[in-house]
Amino acid sequence: MIEIKILGPGCRNCELVEQIVRNACAELNIAASIEKITDRNKFLEYGVFLTPGLIINGKLVSSGKIPTKSTVIHWLEEAQNTKQ
Repeated sequence: MIEIKILGPGCRNCELVEQIVRNACAELNIAASIEKITDRNKFLEYGVFLTPGLIINGKLVSSGKIPTKSTVIHWLEEAQNTKQ
């Protein structure tokens, strides 16, 4: 199972990143644990200085922008391949 963390205060952009991630997981039929982290004090622990932040399997893949679904799909496929 892929572990995904979405970091942000709960703003519209953070919600959009979550929706993109959920759609990408559904499209790829990937089992994922998706956790939303809204505690600003935790952001720096993960290396996120600008939100929204996206972490896949412990690796910060995006910060301060909204990635495209195709980019998220690429990251998820990469994460799935490294887990096997």
